Amino acid sequence: MKLTVRYFAMLREQVGASQEEVETTAKTPAELFEELVQAHGLTIDLKALKVAVNEDFVPMEHALSDGDAVVFIPPVAGG
Repeated sequence: MKLTVRYFAMLREQVGASQEEVETTAKTPAELFEELVQAHGLTIDLKALKVAVNEDFVPMEHALSDGDAVVFIPPVAGG
C-alpha cells in the first residue's frame, strides 16, 4: 500500500525531508516505523513517539489503510 509519511523536528533532520510517499507492507504504525528505521537509519526510540493517522492520534497498533497520512511526532524540548 502507499502511505504519506510526514516528519517533524529531529525526524525531519534525520530523514532530510518533511514528507515522503512510501510503498509498504506494514500493517501498523509500529511496523512502518521499523521499516523507516531501516531505510533512513533513524535513531529515536519508537516508545518516545506519538503517532497520528489522518490527523487523529492513534495507538501504534492501529491498522493502516492504503492512502493514509501518517505523522510520527517526537518529543518536544524547549523552555
